[in-house]
Amino acid sequence: MGALVAATAAAVPGTSWAATDVPPAQPLVKDLHTDGKACAAGEDARAYVADAPQLSAVLYDRDGGQVSGEFEVWWTDAGGAEQRRTYTTTAKLSGSPFTLRLPSDIPPDTDVSWHVRAKDSQSTSPWSSAGDEGTACEFVYDDVNPEKAAVTSPDYPRSTDVFWVDGVGVYGHFTMDSPSDDVVAYTYYFMHGAHGTVRADQPGGAVTIPYLPLSSGPETLTVDAIDRAGRSSGPSTYDFNVKSGRAPVAHWELGDAAGSTSAAAESGTDARAGSGVTFGGDAPAGTGLTATAHFDGGHQAFLTPGAPATDTTKTFAFGAWVRPGRTDRDMAVLGQDTDGSAGVALALRSRETGPVWSFTVGGQEVSGGVPETGEWAHVLGLYDAKTGHAQLYVNGRETGTRVKAAPAQASGAFRIGQAHGVRPWKGDIGDVRAYDRVVVPDEAGRLGYRKPTPLGHWSLETASDGTASPEQNGGQPLTLGGGAVIHRGPDGSCLPELDPDCPVVPYALQGEGDLQLDGRTAYAATRQPVVDTADSFTVAAVVRLADSEPDRPMTVLSQAGEHTDAFKVRYQPSLHAWQLVMPVKDETGAAETVVSQLAMADGGEGQGHRLAVVYDDATDTIRLYLDGMTGEAETAGFANGWHSGGPLQVGRGLTADGWGEYLHGDVDEVQAFSGAVRDGDIIGLGMGTDPCLCS
Repeated sequence: MGALVAATAAAVPGTSWAATDVPPAQPLVKDLHTDGKACAAGEDARAYVADAPQLSAVLYDRDGGQVSGEFEVWWTDAGGAEQRRTYTTTAKLSGSPFTLRLPSDIPPDTDVSWHVRAKDSQSTSPWSSAGDEGTACEFVYDDVNPEKAAVTSPDYPRSTDVFWVDGVGVYGHFTMDSPSDDVVAYTYYFMHGAHGTVRADQPGGAVTIPYLPLSSGPETLTVDAIDRAGRSSGPSTYDFNVKSGRAPVAHWELGDAAGSTSAAAESGTDARAGSGVTFGGDAPAGTGLTATAHFDGGHQAFLTPGAPATDTTKTFAFGAWVRPGRTDRDMAVLGQDTDGSAGVALALRSRETGPVWSFTVGGQEVSGGVPETGEWAHVLGLYDAKTGHAQLYVNGRETGTRVKAAPAQASGAFRIGQAHGVRPWKGDIGDVRAYDRVVVPDEAGRLGYRKPTPLGHWSLETASDGTASPEQNGGQPLTLGGGAVIHRGPDGSCLPELDPDCPVVPYALQGEGDLQLDGRTAYAATRQPVVDTADSFTVAAVVRLADSEPDRPMTVLSQAGEHTDAFKVRYQPSLHAWQLVMPVKDETGAAETVVSQLAMADGGEGQGHRLAVVYDDATDTIRLYLDGMTGEAETAGFANGWHSGGPLQVGRGLTADGWGEYLHGDVDEVQAFSGAVRDGDIIGLGMGTDPCLCS
């Protein structure tokens, strides 16, 4: 029993039987840092710091007790004498980080070394520099900023030397070089483009970066040189002016007269027509084109200039407006081949999952979008030789996943409607373009843009004989029914706040008047349909509810088919939300689908809300906008728009029991367009005038 007690006592620290103290562990080099930089030595590895640094280490006591850190710092001064300093920290628990901020009198531009050891109450560890695994840490305190960088570019000279330089979609190269031999990186910022940091191959080395202008106009590049200590030179600026993008190297609008045997070139060479091509076909609305060419899908369905359109081993792009006559087979839009093999092809591909648009370069394909028989689409394929990527744009938006592609040695004749290994095109093609540069996203968007056509704008200021409010441009009026009236705002003859006998008259939503609806029978409607709901359309209005807490759904806008509404916009009080409702078919009792919804508690006062519905048949999406804003959650996929033959309704919609959901409130600035108004133009709706809708 006594032997057991003695053995136990010997294991308890602090008793007379305690074991001899074990020295703390030698600090590991991996646990040492100079201003957060790893411990290292040598010209290329040592730390360079912009201020007297903070040294840090993690120290361990093998007994698990407390330790302190002893840091030693040394260097050789200008006279050749070695200087040493020692600093000791307070004690902390084993495994703790220990830090030491050196004083500011550390000499600059001097190789300073340091190491550290751990101390407990009885013993000291070896220095961190001892033994084969140890090393002294080194740093240099740099107190001088590097010199500013000189910036040069052979492609985009300074605006003081050459005023305008080519141009959007054409890469330029900019070289940055500071006279300081310790500069290791440059930060750069283009006012209208890229920004980042690029490192030199060696200290003091120059760097060159590529830059692709995305817009024309004055541009400024700002550069800072950064040395090894992280010090900045301060900005250097380089001003240059970017031209608009170069015109296509080849361009055929294909608006030639019926009976023509060739297509006149806007640029490049006229294109000879095969016997399967006829001119004078329909053009896509809103594009400015007047006619297109029709291809019958046979072997003679082609146009060709008899030569390449551009050098496909370099950056290039091909694009056109196309309307397929079928989508159940592969068909070529544009192609340029070589030696009887495929080089470049822009095509429609039929897949098990459905048809897609396709762009092939050197055997690599990018695909996406959904072609539809009889529907116009703009397709554009781009190969960027600088990045090596092939891209595809459909209706002005990039689609599919970019692929790496080798340059295509396609030196054969450019062909419209044909490509090697793909069936000829059946359908219509217009506005074919070939570029020898990058077509940037904004340009692709403009090429694929179909400008909406105004169909009606009812400002609801007056009503002839109290029954018809005119359309601004002389189109069909909105006929008032069921007690609807045009409400006029206060005439200014008196002020209610000063005269108790002056009636309180609410201000009109926009201008001097608006449409006032009683929520029971009142409405307004056109005599004929306004928008084709099977195609892209936009309908908008300004609305103010009369009740702060309505007790039932109320419809603001709708256009009916034979049995149900093709669409309607309504307020659903149970959800405090504006809703866009679109049944999938025109049948009695067809289920209503809320395809988009925006929560917004409404009230019976103020300037109301601006609502807009935008259906884009090209992308099969529909959006609901509230006060010019929407979000991804309010954008729905909707591929089955159907044509409605009923008139546009303001203030009511079809229900299972007939007309219902009458609106109690005011409506103003009803606007309708054929085509999808873009996000940036929506904000202009409901303001009293039509938005620019500029291309």
